[in-house]
Amino acid sequence: MNSLDKNYQNLLSEILNDGTIKMDRTGTGTISVFGKQLIHDMSEGFPLLTTKKMFFKGVVTELLWFLRGNTNVKFLIDNNCNIWNGDLYKNYCKIFDNKVPFVKDEVDIKLTKEEFVNRLKNNQNFLNEFGDLGPVYGKQWRRWTSIEKLLKINEQGSVTEIYQEFEIDQIKKIFTQLEDNPDDRRMIVNSWNISDIQNMVLPPCHYSFQIYTQKIDLKKRINIWNKSSTIEEQVLEEFNKKSDEEKHIYLDEYTNVKSREISLLWNQRSVDTFLGLPFNLASYGLLLNILAQVFDMVPKKLIANLGDTHLYLNHIDQAKEQITRQPYELCNLKIKDNDWIGFTQKENNFDQFINSLKIEDFIIENYICHQTIKGELSN
Repeated sequence: MNSLDKNYQNLLSEILNDGTIKMDRTGTGTISVFGKQLIHDMSEGFPLLTTKKMFFKGVVTELLWFLRGNTNVKFLIDNNCNIWNGDLYKNYCKIFDNKVPFVKDEVDIKLTKEEFVNRLKNNQNFLNEFGDLGPVYGKQWRRWTSIEKLLKINEQGSVTEIYQEFEIDQIKKIFTQLEDNPDDRRMIVNSWNISDIQNMVLPPCHYSFQIYTQKIDLKKRINIWNKSSTIEEQVLEEFNKKSDEEKHIYLDEYTNVKSREISLLWNQRSVDTFLGLPFNLASYGLLLNILAQVFDMVPKKLIANLGDTHLYLNHIDQAKEQITRQPYELCNLKIKDNDWIGFTQKENNFDQFINSLKIEDFIIENYICHQTIKGELSN
């Protein structure tokens, strides 16, 4: 079953039929609706749309870039992920037009976008100067800057207030919460750091996400056990004599039936529905699968809360084409065998773990899809 593509196509239709024409910062113009939601049941498959071919490697590359806390595009460009190049080039043009001093060999000539990207790839000084996006997602996820007030008492007993800057690793904190208290209602990562927005090349579009886990009830676990293996009659007879608590313990110790489900909800202020939203669905679906793998849980729901949900006016024909396509079954995500399960952040170097995640660890299986529909990215 694939309700994801159908729900996505319905959203495209709603925008086309009920949307309001609005101008935007890019000058392209949009047709827009507000306050939409998509809910995907992860048991239906991995949320990679089938009504057009998706660039899955790009999804993986950007997510790992976020998780590593990077803000320079080197990792992206090295792995042929170019989705941020347009925003960087726009920022470069702004700097050039304002005549901010350049690196020595770039004083007089304004580069074309193609020349700019080639220079990023081949000139380390230029990459250092113009390849950073400012304190965007990776910075906020891994190094959110905050200030704490300290009171210093001198020898005379006078109290002085001292303000000290420190960083918060929100991703590591999520891992700690999932390990120590998976029912915590505060498992939230926020990218909308209001004091940093002015220094970002582009403020976050998807600005926060929340994690939710729940125990799988005993009846459902037993049904999963029954479906996944042949149970000897004597074993089942002994099992049925146990208390509910003892049955849970038995399933934990002697079967592969997991005991918890994990869901992810994200909030997005601005939604490029044709190009961006399919990418976001796959990216947060991937993050949900990583967390499920590490903490030995079952991915359950992926929920998108969408603010200004729009189609750029140069994507209208593409959206109409995609609506006509019949969805295929969703693909599956395979994560290469590794030692993530049972990972405890307290006992390991967290950065070492994050850096151990490799693009090639994530493989999609049985991905059947329609051909690519090209659309220009507005920056």
